[in-house]
Amino acid sequence: MSEANVVVEPVRGKKGRAEFVDLGRTFAAREPHWVPQLRSEQLELVDPDRNPFFGHASHQLFIARRDGKAVGRISAHIDHLALELPKEQGFGPGAGMFGYFDAEDESVAHALLAKAEEWLSGQGMTRAIGPISMSIWEEPGLLVKGQDHDPMIMMGHHPAAYQGWIESAGYERAKTLLTYDLDVTHDFPPLIRRIVQSGQRNERIKVRPVDKRRWDEEVEVILTILNDAWSNNWGFVPFTPQEIAYAGKKLKPIIHEEINLVAELDGRPVAFMLTFPDINGVLRKVDGKLLPFGWFHLLRWMRKPVGTDMRVPLMGVLKELHNSRLASQLAFMMISQIRDTATRLYGTQRAEIGWILDDNQGMKAIADAIESEVNREYAIYERRLAQA
Repeated sequence: MSEANVVVEPVRGKKGRAEFVDLGRTFAAREPHWVPQLRSEQLELVDPDRNPFFGHASHQLFIARRDGKAVGRISAHIDHLALELPKEQGFGPGAGMFGYFDAEDESVAHALLAKAEEWLSGQGMTRAIGPISMSIWEEPGLLVKGQDHDPMIMMGHHPAAYQGWIESAGYERAKTLLTYDLDVTHDFPPLIRRIVQSGQRNERIKVRPVDKRRWDEEVEVILTILNDAWSNNWGFVPFTPQEIAYAGKKLKPIIHEEINLVAELDGRPVAFMLTFPDINGVLRKVDGKLLPFGWFHLLRWMRKPVGTDMRVPLMGVLKELHNSRLASQLAFMMISQIRDTATRLYGTQRAEIGWILDDNQGMKAIADAIESEVNREYAIYERRLAQA
């Protein structure tokens, strides 16, 4: 079908944001492995008054209509912190973004992308990068491998057709993000066990659980390490103090101390590893609804997520230790401790690690060493914009 009969309109106000979110839920529900998320959480992510991301971002949401019917959506946004970064790290001057991409067909997809590009160009941007929905720390990338199984917590899930539609609009892949699946019921290879045991005998190293009694301090420790460890990575944008506070408040209910670890060297925090129980399992059971009884199931699950798969979304080691044997040893020690604890306390059978940048050789080597396998790939695309 032609783009000629597709009209792309800007979203305005609270009512428009609600339609934008509900349209995305309608598209997602068509996918057999979609897991319904909490609508209230999705509304909060696109609300400039509630999500601190908008404290350093400009944006416009759009909905496409054909004969009055909503047939697609997209966001166009500019992360002003990303503009300050070196271009070789992915963003930098002129880097605008698109996200929240859903389309009925290829003609709608092209119309949406054209409108997002027009808005970005009007803001002085010279490149369009995406999909990134909406912060790089939320749901980056388009799922291009792994549509045959359910996504885990805070991971996007997209129809296979979207890849072709974006590429046919002239976009080229800028980066691939990988996630790894790990069967945690199997022990690690002998070499890894020896590395872990050596670290456990080293009196300079201490691996400890986070302490929720001083949660704000722990969040500061973790994100200070993260901002240092990831500072040279492609796509890295540092957390602001407001985002640190927001993330801490949001994550605290699903944090179980014994599977979220900080590694110390001579008493100084130098590494961390976060592990989230996969809330998607219970969200599927309650169909993403808190009422009438969803809240009860959710609260009970958060207290003791028995039989739940786990996701390791973030880990970091201070940059001064990168490329050292100690960095990988600390990673293996934390992974091993989390694995042992999760299987013993929660009956966990599998875990997912990632995402990991496709050129992050150190993390890929660690994932390979513990015999995990790539189970999902997310693509981030880029296109130069025509200037007026």
